[in-house]
Amino acid sequence: MKKYVFAAMWLLMNTVCAWGVQFDKNPSADKPEVGSSVITAREVFRQNIPATARQFIGTPYEYGGNPLTSGTTDNSYLFFAIYTTAAQRAGLTYHGYLPMARLLKNVSQIDENQVQKGDLMVLNNQLAAMVFDIEDTGRLHLIYVSEKRRQVISFHSDNLVFEVFWLKNMTGFFRLKEAMLR
Repeated sequence: MKKYVFAAMWLLMNTVCAWGVQFDKNPSADKPEVGSSVITAREVFRQNIPATARQFIGTPYEYGGNPLTSGTTDNSYLFFAIYTTAAQRAGLTYHGYLPMARLLKNVSQIDENQVQKGDLMVLNNQLAAMVFDIEDTGRLHLIYVSEKRRQVISFHSDNLVFEVFWLKNMTGFFRLKEAMLR
């Protein structure tokens, strides 16, 4: 009787394994079709930027404050918190905290027509705002820490201050280098 039970179990296990191997050998199983709705983790990361950024609006300014731990923030920690949280929600890891000068060495300049959620608008004095949302009309929504107002604020590209101050002093738009997200 034991021989029959053992033989039946062996046959069942080998049949299941054979089916598994057959399914694994499908060459197109891992390749999305052109036009498919499969999105990448980096696209999910960008989709998470708006909701993540909005949760920090109104956070009080404090130099060196990390909003994830202290409830206060400066600009470099604000960007760190947004990138880290959005990356985690997408199953990615953000490189880690970098002071603004070092962060700006880990971005690449992009054309203004290529701006996406999470890109930075950098001024000639290294002040930066993050583009956290883009309307279908092209209107940009940006977020940064205002030392003058002593809190995280958001504004949009139809705002007069955007025209008079940000565009006038702009160095350009910048995107994180690929190595910053893994």
